[in-house]
Amino acid sequence: MGGVDKGLQDFRGKRLVDHVFERLAPQVGGIIINANQNHDAYGTFGVRVVSDAIGEYAGPLAGLHAGLSVSQRPYLATAPCDSPFLPGDLVARLYAGLKSAGADLAVAKTGKWQQPVFCIVRRDVLDHLTAFLEAGGRKVDAWYATLRVAEVAFDDEAEAFSNINTNDELKALETGNL
Repeated sequence: MGGVDKGLQDFRGKRLVDHVFERLAPQVGGIIINANQNHDAYGTFGVRVVSDAIGEYAGPLAGLHAGLSVSQRPYLATAPCDSPFLPGDLVARLYAGLKSAGADLAVAKTGKWQQPVFCIVRRDVLDHLTAFLEAGGRKVDAWYATLRVAEVAFDDEAEAFSNINTNDELKALETGNL
């Protein structure tokens, strides 16, 4: 989006992150926001805001690592700040899939595609993730391949996982033309 912080972009009268927060908060016992800039803006929610703690920019896995590093709960659910339509039962369905499969991590799947940043993970994989990142690993699918992963079908809700990557997409969704 031209170097701007996507989560802070206006969408339907609120910031993108506001939409995600409002959908995710009722599903979890607490929220941690991973942000590498604009901590004051993200701090308006009154929750902990943490930056990546490992590697130079290591992508989504570094954000997951940051959350796992400070969380005191046995599981951590993730959702990106640019997906304002995430399902209202995302966490419950992911948790049920994780528990029933005895998995380390459960990930949303639409059709044949994993939605890798929509997941729930056991906190006890933190050391494993730390070692993966310290060894230079950055690809989500490569890390997932080292774990017991449950895929949870959301086939009827592919649009719920839409993320906004460009200003054109933001404008199109704002007007309902996407």
